[in-house]
Amino acid sequence: MEESRQKGKLIIFSAPSGAGKTTLVKYVMAHVPGLTFSVSACSRKKRDNETDGKDYYFLSAGEFKEKIDNQEFIEWEEVYSDHFYGTLYTEVEQKRNRGLHVVFDVDVKGGMNIKKIFGDEALAIFIKPPSIDVLKERLLKRATDSENAIETRIKKAEFELGFEKEFDVTVVNDDLQKAQEETVRIVSQFISER
Repeated sequence: MEESRQKGKLIIFSAPSGAGKTTLVKYVMAHVPGLTFSVSACSRKKRDNETDGKDYYFLSAGEFKEKIDNQEFIEWEEVYSDHFYGTLYTEVEQKRNRGLHVVFDVDVKGGMNIKKIFGDEALAIFIKPPSIDVLKERLLKRATDSENAIETRIKKAEFELGFEKEFDVTVVNDDLQKAQEETVRIVSQFISER
């Protein structure tokens, strides 16, 4: 019984692209002790500012499919054609067994899948943009995607917003400082509950 209480919990952050999820995750990681980041695997091209093994495990579509066939993922999804994202079992269990609380920065479907598997051991947080217009403005400012890609992301975001009720708690990222404080409070409370 003592051993299971020492196993780390899971904190899941999901949001439509551009909602500010990664910014909030980085803030929480810096302000709540005992957290470690779950590095997801993906099959998209590495951006210039990203590091393999730190931001993602960058795999080819073929390598990713092989790991799917070997059932090495807790969850995975083909987000766009041949663009896979997923969470490796080994990545999570090694960290939890050391008593670390594992933080996930995943898309909405991935977040719901992790929550289904781990139940009360996981807290699923939905990061919501104040509006679709604000979301579009943020994606345009980010300037990492083409206009067509942004339109695709907006359509996907509108769909994903419909799953907000599947999460344990929602944080509206309208005022960044307020959202940061609220998120730290929610996460700290969850990990202190034993």
